[in-house]
Amino acid sequence: MAFFVIILSYLIGSISFSFLMGRLLRKLDIREHGSGNAGATNTLRVLGVGPAIIVLLLDCAKGIVAVVIGLQVSNGDPVIAGACGLAAVLGHNWPIFHGFRGGKGVATTIGVLATLVFWPALIAGTIAIISIIITRFVSLGSLLFMVGTTILTASTFYLFDYSFTTVYFLVILTLLSIWRHRENIKRLRQGTESKVGQKA
Repeated sequence: MAFFVIILSYLIGSISFSFLMGRLLRKLDIREHGSGNAGATNTLRVLGVGPAIIVLLLDCAKGIVAVVIGLQVSNGDPVIAGACGLAAVLGHNWPIFHGFRGGKGVATTIGVLATLVFWPALIAGTIAIISIIITRFVSLGSLLFMVGTTILTASTFYLFDYSFTTVYFLVILTLLSIWRHRENIKRLRQGTESKVGQKA
């Protein structure tokens, strides 16, 4: 059963709402416009605020649903729940329904972490939002969220009664996010990264 729910989570993650929104509203492939990324930030650039918010919420929901399915089927096993969350993020990044060309998995990861480790994710998310407001770099905020949630969970898991096994999945998700943002990191260091409101 665990194998099937993990595969199901990957398939859920493979639903690219930014791609579908682009097709629905403008009959375009959003991966051929803006930054070329199939995610909420590029949806904002290409389609506007309303569609971007919808995509953000739906992408987050993919992560939430995957983890909840894992928890329900396994009676709360953090390994199965974490594996389902990771599978959903992998599906978003490499969606089988869209030629394995997806996004960077940030919104889906937000859903996963908010379900697995709510309080560390909330604290790190608040810091990330403040950084985005100040710097207007979404990529920087995304990385701060990932790293911050992982560090906070690892250092306080005993306070919130989280399984330390969850930390391993957070480390994997953080490393995956850093790798997916490697070009953003390079541009941040060079001072050429696009800010919110700018064209890619």
